[in-house]
Amino acid sequence: MKRVLYTLFFSGLVFSALAQETPQTNLPRIKLQAGMHQIDTQVAQTPDQRSMGLMFRKEMPLHEGMLFVFEQPAKQCFWMKNTLLPLTAAFVGDDGTIVNLVDMKPQTTDSHCSEKPVRFVLEMNQGWFAKKGLKAGSRLSGVVFKP
Repeated sequence: MKRVLYTLFFSGLVFSALAQETPQTNLPRIKLQAGMHQIDTQVAQTPDQRSMGLMFRKEMPLHEGMLFVFEQPAKQCFWMKNTLLPLTAAFVGDDGTIVNLVDMKPQTTDSHCSEKPVRFVLEMNQGWFAKKGLKAGSRLSGVVFKP
């Protein structure tokens, strides 16, 4: 009996470890706009979805990103542990205004934070915002932002 329990326990650990290394790709999606540019975003809105984020993704199309939605404005800080892609995080106010942008290196635990309290963080492939001429003060639009 102990052997069966041990085998079940060990199998569960292995399954759990494998499941944790699978990127989440089935999150709800919405469209955002940055001027004339459209962004297809996955929306991470639960604590589990936010903590997993873009971990273990090996690629992401250029026009896609992930929008992290928090319940209340706060200083938001992100790191890149288990994240394989170089990303830029846009910390975004309720009205869609980009507060600040931060480039983040893959697989690091450096903390990257918003300069003031925000509820939204949009992660895109590194360099996307710069190539589109977007910077702090630029405005995003979409159903989640208040006009």
